[in-house]
Amino acid sequence: MFRGVRGAITIQENTEQGVLQATDRLFTQLISENGIEPEQVASVFISVTDDITTEAFPARAMRTMEGWEYVPVMCMKEIDVKGALEKCIRVMMHINTDKDQREIKHVYLEGAQVLRPDLQS
Repeated sequence: MFRGVRGAITIQENTEQGVLQATDRLFTQLISENGIEPEQVASVFISVTDDITTEAFPARAMRTMEGWEYVPVMCMKEIDVKGALEKCIRVMMHINTDKDQREIKHVYLEGAQVLRPDLQS
């Protein structure tokens, strides 16, 4: 079965270190909570809001994780919606799994918790 795993996190500082640390934290928790192995992953989409302008691609955080070097990743800009959450990194990971949709753990950290309060435990 093919499933999507979603996650998001906000950053405090628009810096290379801020982006990479937040992205690493988000990936680590998504992987841990869902028991994801790199071989299960078909692709990963990462979007950032317009106010994240540092020269760091969030995908670099995943590339430093052992075993994740060959997972296809694409970074992109989130659409600019007036009043939307700022300084936000969003992830959509496509995985092969036997889990039901209700068993997938989507992860929303920091200010991004407001995006899906229904999924907060």
